[in-house]
Amino acid sequence: MTLPPDTEETATTSDQFDASDVRRLLSWELAERREAGFEVGALEEAAAEAVRNSDISTCWRLLDELTRCPRRDDWPYDEPEELVDILAGCPCDPLSSPRLTAVALRDRIWAAWAGRAAGCMLGKPVEDWTREQLRSYLELASAYPLADYIPAVDPMPQRFEFSPCWPTTVRGKIHEVTRDDDIDFTIVGLIVLETYGRSFDANDIGAVWMTYLPYLSTYTAERVAYRNLIDGLRPPLTATHLNPYREWIGAQIRADMWGYVNPGRPRAAAEMAYRDATLSHSANGVYAAVWVAALVAACFTSPTMRDALAISLTCVPKRSRLAKALNVVLACFDGGATWDRTRDEIEDKYGAYSSVHALSNAAVVAAALLWGENDYSRTIGLAVQGGWDTDCNGATAGSAFGAMHGRCGLPVRWVGPLNNLVRSAIMGFDRITIDALAERTAGLCQGFD
Repeated sequence: MTLPPDTEETATTSDQFDASDVRRLLSWELAERREAGFEVGALEEAAAEAVRNSDISTCWRLLDELTRCPRRDDWPYDEPEELVDILAGCPCDPLSSPRLTAVALRDRIWAAWAGRAAGCMLGKPVEDWTREQLRSYLELASAYPLADYIPAVDPMPQRFEFSPCWPTTVRGKIHEVTRDDDIDFTIVGLIVLETYGRSFDANDIGAVWMTYLPYLSTYTAERVAYRNLIDGLRPPLTATHLNPYREWIGAQIRADMWGYVNPGRPRAAAEMAYRDATLSHSANGVYAAVWVAALVAACFTSPTMRDALAISLTCVPKRSRLAKALNVVLACFDGGATWDRTRDEIEDKYGAYSSVHALSNAAVVAAALLWGENDYSRTIGLAVQGGWDTDCNGATAGSAFGAMHGRCGLPVRWVGPLNNLVRSAIMGFDRITIDALAERTAGLCQGFD
């Protein structure tokens, strides 16, 4: 994860996205406003000085001033907040596509869960590595391109450092699905549906968080929204109050469940994702969740990943930055570009964003699904080799692949080491099986034989 220049020397990886440290909030809010087209230039120097000097009162004043900055007159995007405007181009459900039998649906849902878990595990030890770091390490380990879990080189070269979870997430050491927020939030979606039904709202999501999800098992926008809930705020203010992470990847990683329970119904999935995402995100942070939910739903009945991506893109506002990012990837694919050239294009256009921003990571996921060529190993391998939020991207790509290809598309070398066992921070769900999660999810689906 990349820090703004003015905080890089003083912040640690544990506090760089602190939900209560006004220095972090100011630094990231400045970046958020700049990226969203607001004229913040007059505040840049003052903010850098206040952060550098730990001038807390000035940081709070500048945070307030940022909310009043005007947007540039030449801002070329239109990024609505209301659901009706976000889904203006999305066709009504259901799609005119083949229906799945109950047996086939259960097989696809199991594969989506397992594909998500294995993809997540692949990316965990190298989370936040750059693609250059990844390639250098994997070539050193004779494991490039990725075709199996990340190997641990002994002794570890000094210029590389795995995430703390590495002892249970590298090749030969995996015996279950290690706890991860990508999996936790998919379980949260299951709880929400079992508790409140399909008509849940953002307040219901918040209630489940505070009942089942430990505060310190949340990060960035989710932790800020949790803080806001504790302080008595309610959606959608929970997403925007002192939340500079509101267009990052958090809601995107929570969206798969809404696709699982709406197979072949991307608009219904998108609507559920919107209700979830608006607890903690806005604009492109919401669009990314809507896009993933629609994509996963479309994967159940689409003949190709290119078709599923085209359908999911109809649920993203046409003049948003996310739509532009995804269209860049599709144009590269349709134009015959290579994976490496496409990843260069993503880097050129979105590399300046945070390593956990929705735009850059959504583009990597879309590219991995397209260049994965209907091969699970290649798909999640590219998603992780793309760098940035590797565990999230591997999980989303693996989930969509599983929804499209079913259990037979997942090689045993990926799902076997998981031993059908999931660790979780969610109260009452630690050591649940993939089988149980898939069966409970399938029981929530509607409209299939």
